[in-house]
Amino acid sequence: MEIVGSSLNELPWFLAYLGTAFALTLIYMIIYMWVTPHDEIKLIRENNLAASYASVGSLVGFSIPLASAIAHSAALVDCVIWGVIALIVQVAVFYLVRLPVPKISERIESGEAASGLWLGAASLTGGLLNAACMTS
Repeated sequence: MEIVGSSLNELPWFLAYLGTAFALTLIYMIIYMWVTPHDEIKLIRENNLAASYASVGSLVGFSIPLASAIAHSAALVDCVIWGVIALIVQVAVFYLVRLPVPKISERIESGEAASGLWLGAASLTGGLLNAACMTS
């Protein structure tokens, strides 16, 4: 029982990091939806696969470096700082992806799956590289 008791001593930190992760993810999604010209939620509700690919890639692309920040941070404030950095990187990826495909939002709105997959894969790649850089 002593092992269980000592494990439960960490529960407040678990809850603090989990709450911080949920808050940062919510903030990220709000900012991401504000930055993108297309309405992801509306398009997803309309069964637009392109919007789903782009949104899922972006969400996972943000979550991977956030998970890395949680795993490697020395304190909760470090986690928040690196979470904000992950947010900035993901927004930058969206703008960079628009360079070779300038009307990507219009293409996603019209349901062009290739454009949604391109944006989603680029977001995921950005998140993976971001997470790797956080651990070095």
